[in-house]
Amino acid sequence: MALLQPVRGTHDLLADETRAHNRVTETARTTALRYGFEEVSTPIFEFSQVFKRTLGDTSDIVTKEMYTFTDKGGDELTLRPENTAGIARSFISAGLGQQVPVKVFYSGPMFRYERPQKGRLRQFHQIGIELIGVAQPQADIEVIACGARVLDELGVIGLATLELNTLGDTESRAAYRDALVEYFSGFTADLSQDSQDRLTRNPLRILDSKNEGDRKIIAGAPLFADYLNGESSDHFAAVRAGLDALDIAYTINPRLVRGLDYYCHTAFEFTTEALGTQGALIAGGRYDGLIGMMGGSETPGIGWAGGIERLAMLCGDPPPRPRAIAVVPVGDVAQQAALVLSEKLRRNEYRIEIAYSGNLSRRMKRANKLNVCAAVIFGEDELARDAVTVRHMDTGEQEEVPLTSLPDYLARYR
Repeated sequence: MALLQPVRGTHDLLADETRAHNRVTETARTTALRYGFEEVSTPIFEFSQVFKRTLGDTSDIVTKEMYTFTDKGGDELTLRPENTAGIARSFISAGLGQQVPVKVFYSGPMFRYERPQKGRLRQFHQIGIELIGVAQPQADIEVIACGARVLDELGVIGLATLELNTLGDTESRAAYRDALVEYFSGFTADLSQDSQDRLTRNPLRILDSKNEGDRKIIAGAPLFADYLNGESSDHFAAVRAGLDALDIAYTINPRLVRGLDYYCHTAFEFTTEALGTQGALIAGGRYDGLIGMMGGSETPGIGWAGGIERLAMLCGDPPPRPRAIAVVPVGDVAQQAALVLSEKLRRNEYRIEIAYSGNLSRRMKRANKLNVCAAVIFGEDELARDAVTVRHMDTGEQEEVPLTSLPDYLARYR
């Protein structure tokens, strides 16, 4: 029955995959905290206008990919396709403008209706950081450095390339937009229909086109660097100098853009080809116009998001299952004592598995299958002596231990 299968584009995270995801999330959380980013969590759905206003009514995400529904109260809501808009909304509604700089880390599921493929699902998961309230290039450097450190802590920085570009300020962006319109207008009939539609609405998004015909035309398009004013050039130079000082390698990608008008100055992506095709592991940029556009005070911001699925795949095999200690009661009399002893050991910070049923041989086979590090074995005779037998599974050695000293005796396995 279809109802007994996960919905297309969704995926059960069973134990191994959950450990792989947790490795990414916990590494990112710990790293972000070192940089002063504290964890927050926003709702997984927002009023649809939060995303329509920020992502653009004509973007593919809004027109083709958002999961939007009307609730029983008549409100139009959308499952979040990304989290920057939700963080910005939270910044405004919580009145955090007087507390800048605000530095947050987040993790959790996002939702987009798109063709499922390797490392990309309709319910997917992201980590991310946002630094709100700092216009200086030091914020750009710190945010990029945090992303690089996350990849380094995961052991995959050597498989990633940092691509960097500048989108300039509003003045530079407007000049570049005009240059693109003039250039692409000479190829209107040769552009794909999507790019023709974007020519008047948002010509920068043509640069993102994957259409082969468009790509050939894009190759000759003007470069953003030729339209930067002095302030924009200085900002980008300061970012590059800061990355150089931190020994963070990068390549300039003049075609790396963000199509929405609230983006400015630094755009960046950590990309990899190690998953078969080139893809972004972490992508981000500066969005100084976002919060003002949403109705808040004009407030600068910069951040990035990373796909947990892709990062987990790049990290390889999931971390091993933490080894436990098996409590193995022998006989009916020991069953109740096993529950009490297991709880006592758990309160002493031990991971405990109870052998629930069967004779001693069967229970020990299960303990071996679980790859426990030790087994605490006892029956009626041992309980009469207030003792247990501890078998060290890696060596096969075993020893009788008084119950009173058992928590300390097992300390090597805590």
